[in-house]
Amino acid sequence: MLYTGKGDNGTTSAFGCDQRFSKSSAIAEALGTLDEVNSFLGVVKIKAEASEVSKILNDVQQNLFTIQAEVAGADKHIGEEKAHELEKIINAIETELPPIKTFFVSGGTELASLLDFARTLSRRAERRVVGVADEGVVKVGKETLAYLNRLSSLLYALARQTNHKSGITEEPPKYQ
Repeated sequence: MLYTGKGDNGTTSAFGCDQRFSKSSAIAEALGTLDEVNSFLGVVKIKAEASEVSKILNDVQQNLFTIQAEVAGADKHIGEEKAHELEKIINAIETELPPIKTFFVSGGTELASLLDFARTLSRRAERRVVGVADEGVVKVGKETLAYLNRLSSLLYALARQTNHKSGITEEPPKYQ
């Protein structure tokens, strides 16, 4: 059944957890934002059309489910190696690209724009998870925080790489 009616009073629970909490709580906000990132990465993955980017995004989606479980209070955790995997991908991409000397206006290809938007969503998710960690209601591992911090860097690198491979020159802001 897709609905239970248990949340009609403004409370919810996490999968496999008996404790109910407000839908406006920091935990609910973090879980919802992580879900938003994960769902949007599904859209981006389709636009990546079964490429290496698509495979990378699928791996990220799987890791985000583990992070969601951790934030919900389950005994699930991201290992340190997951952030290192993102670092390896980022480092490899950076060898193909000109160095960053300024901010860039989002755009270029459709895929690069979607990746850049996903980056902003992942930054928001990171802020929400840090908020939960700061409250201390749920213990969030340092590996999870590192992973979320690297995720936005990965998405930025993938956006830049996508434009670069398409021959699109990055446009710096004019600050007019």
